[in-house]
Amino acid sequence: MNLHDWLRLGWVTEHQTSPQEIADLLAVATRDLRDCRTPGLSPDWRLNIAYNAALQMAAAALAASGYRAAREMHHYRVIQSLGLTIAAPSTIVDQMDGFRRKRNMGGYERAGLVSEQEAEEMIALAEGLKCSVVSWLEDNHPDLLPQ
Repeated sequence: MNLHDWLRLGWVTEHQTSPQEIADLLAVATRDLRDCRTPGLSPDWRLNIAYNAALQMAAAALAASGYRAAREMHHYRVIQSLGLTIAAPSTIVDQMDGFRRKRNMGGYERAGLVSEQEAEEMIALAEGLKCSVVSWLEDNHPDLLPQ
């Protein structure tokens, strides 16, 4: 399956991005990667903030590919698109999706579900994803990167 198939299924819509949009998504990810290291934050919040950074990077890759995830199952689709945009290994996509589920439980059902180790793993995943997406943009869409 590819992104054109996703478009046909209604999972994504066509989207014309801009260097400004990509710069904004990169800036949010950079801010969130800084903020998730703020002393005194609970592991739940640290994971949530790092998750948002990773999600912004995945959204940037999807936008650079000419698409935006549909509203239904938005986060899930953005995460799953990593395999189709930057060719992220399924282990990375699966790990990110696991953190999506953990975040949803922690954010909406119960506090204190996230360990320090899980927060650190999400931070490392987000940092690695940022490097991968920026490298992919440099190789495939350098015109979209900030100067």
